[in-house]
Amino acid sequence: MAPIVRHTVMDSPYEPLTLVAVDGVLSRVHMTGQRHRPPEETFGEPDPRPFREAIRQLDAYFAGELTEFDLPLRLIGTDFQLRVWEELCRIPYGETRTYGELAELLGSPSASRAVGLANGKNPVSVIVPCHRVIGAGGGLTGYGGGLDRKQRLLAFESGTAEPAALF
Repeated sequence: MAPIVRHTVMDSPYEPLTLVAVDGVLSRVHMTGQRHRPPEETFGEPDPRPFREAIRQLDAYFAGELTEFDLPLRLIGTDFQLRVWEELCRIPYGETRTYGELAELLGSPSASRAVGLANGKNPVSVIVPCHRVIGAGGGLTGYGGGLDRKQRLLAFESGTAEPAALF
């Protein structure tokens, strides 16, 4: 039996976010114009019902009231990607890690480039916080949603920008 895929679109400070669920479980969050955004025909039928809690938590996050998401996710990727995305979820709100630090934590110190590639393929923007990963020298490096969004998310989480400043 084929999986049931549904989607909805919600407003955010970063333009609309498209949320996609597979069999009722959140599996993707895409920003407008995001690199690696799949074609819209893969998003399934519009149906807001599977997304009530995800929308509630994202709204609370953007209001500065939530620092850690508690949502079931159905992440689809390679074993390595899944390990990277799991490690991303361990980066605390307001903190950053380098690609090299993540590679070390994964037990593959020479895999920082592979970590970067997996990070870039993260299918659940914001909730799986790939924006918290920076370059070795502390500089902002690639972000599927664009460096401007990454900079604004990091400023927001570090307390140097108010939620309203995200718009």
